[in-house]
Amino acid sequence: MFLTTSAGVRLEYVRIPGRGPAIVLLHEGLGSVSLWREFPQRVAEATGHEVVAYSRQGYGRSSPLAAPRSVRFMHDEALVVLPEVLDALEIRRPILLGHSDGGSIAIIHAGGSGRDVSGLILMAPHVMVEDISIASIAAARIAYAQGDFRARLARHHDDVDGAFRGWNDVWLRPEFASWTIEEYLPRITCPVLAIQGEDDEYGTMEQVDRIGRAIPHARLLKLARCGHSAHRDGAEEVLEAIRGFVGGVPMADPPG
Repeated sequence: MFLTTSAGVRLEYVRIPGRGPAIVLLHEGLGSVSLWREFPQRVAEATGHEVVAYSRQGYGRSSPLAAPRSVRFMHDEALVVLPEVLDALEIRRPILLGHSDGGSIAIIHAGGSGRDVSGLILMAPHVMVEDISIASIAAARIAYAQGDFRARLARHHDDVDGAFRGWNDVWLRPEFASWTIEEYLPRITCPVLAIQGEDDEYGTMEQVDRIGRAIPHARLLKLARCGHSAHRDGAEEVLEAIRGFVGGVPMADPPG
């Protein structure tokens, strides 16, 4: 299915029925609806909640990018595009479940949009730029130019080069090194679950530790033998944590 934003951009999405509040999945920097694989369905089954996942512009089957991303691209997604998506799908007070860049978008939305959010589930979120992030993203550029990485991504993105460059180029700009979203953290009042793998090649435990220091009520889940994709590396533990977290989030207001 597709929805169209006010800018005329078509975004693909999937919607799994269930009770509210809806859990809205925000994918990683190279993700898409299809790259979530079976995870949206498993979240729906584990929680009984409605689950929505969409591909941001430039990803999956959504419209390609019309221009290079700015260093504030995550702010634009969180404060402009995501509100339009939620309104188009008539979703109120969502639980935002974001992975990597998607987790950062969730933080900015919850702390800066002025809109109600029922909860945040953050998997390997970035709140600032670390050397390990830049090194791994630079290594991804080399892998994309060699081997089968591009071919594997092309199965999930209509414009695979645009998807990769739109993510990789902006992260490797010198001016992006000072990027941070820590100012949004103290403004977040909803329940928060932050998940980080000890073997994450794109970020250290300092990312979620900063979340914990700024949001004292946040629950931190640190997973051993787990890389950047906790929902794959530690699937059962992550799903159990999500089930417990969502079970403690107040139900959506009844219609009226």
